[in-house]
Amino acid sequence: MNPPHPRIAIPEPTCTQPEYNERSWPQYAEAVQQAGGIPVRIPLHATPTEVARLASSCQGILLPGSPADLNPQKYGQQRIKECAEPDPAREAVDELLLQEAFNLHKPLLGICYGAQSLNVWKGGTLVQHLATPIQHKAGRDVIEAHSIELTSHAQHLAALPGRTSVNSSHHQAIARPGDGLQVIARAEDRTVEAVEQPGPHFVLAVQWHPERTLAEKAESRAIFAAFLDAVRAWKPREIRESVAR
Repeated sequence: MNPPHPRIAIPEPTCTQPEYNERSWPQYAEAVQQAGGIPVRIPLHATPTEVARLASSCQGILLPGSPADLNPQKYGQQRIKECAEPDPAREAVDELLLQEAFNLHKPLLGICYGAQSLNVWKGGTLVQHLATPIQHKAGRDVIEAHSIELTSHAQHLAALPGRTSVNSSHHQAIARPGDGLQVIARAEDRTVEAVEQPGPHFVLAVQWHPERTLAEKAESRAIFAAFLDAVRAWKPREIRESVAR
């Protein structure tokens, strides 16, 4: 049986900007705590063995945003001038945590950069720089930057209305969804705003920042509540296999 307050692994957003980490990581931690979880900070300078040990002690994985952009060579493209520098340490830790999540079917929530990290790890591609009438890089203080529309088959965002407004602080987005990922929300300009993996394994990624609008928006709280509900329901592989037998 899972603990009533499960542990959630959250990597530091960046290895190059400590001030960004100290400003943003606590918001993810607070969102997890409000939903009943225990946030576990994963340092980007940790060894792979240390990351694996911390990840194995957690029942869920949350991949946060970051000021970096993923190395476009990982999805078969050359870097354009608008693309920010990659963060190899963050990429390495994300890949270890993604392996943990998919090998053991641990619930996974990706936010902004975390959504893009998941998509590239699953073989998808990104738009390196958005150029549309919608201001996707509205900034941290804008609570409602634009609207999104959810598809009728959205499984993990079922608690959200079919159309809602979200904040926005990104200049890249998912282009081709990765293997097994399904688009469940788009902005008015057709930019992908959320993907999920259908089925019993909770895999959800959103392009906006619900951790920044917990106080203002019930929809933001609902995302973390759904994630933590899935984490509490998760069973380790050996328990699942013994039940199946």
